[in-house]
Amino acid sequence: MKREILVKFGNKVRAERLKQHLSQEAFADKVGVHRTYIGMIERAEKNVTLITIEKIAKTLGISINELLKLD
Repeated sequence: MKREILVKFGNKVRAERLKQHLSQEAFADKVGVHRTYIGMIERAEKNVTLITIEKIAKTLGISINELLKLD
């Protein structure tokens, strides 16, 4: 059973990535992680670290606060 917070975070990352018309592969390159890792985040299969959250937010050009608004 996937934890709801991971699902919400993954959905938020996907939505923000798609707003910028980035593929998972292009986004992963910009973040500095493997493309499968982004897919795992978006499918709520990974519990990401704060460092990765910061990298994702910076790459998306949004604050960590904005990225973590999961409602």
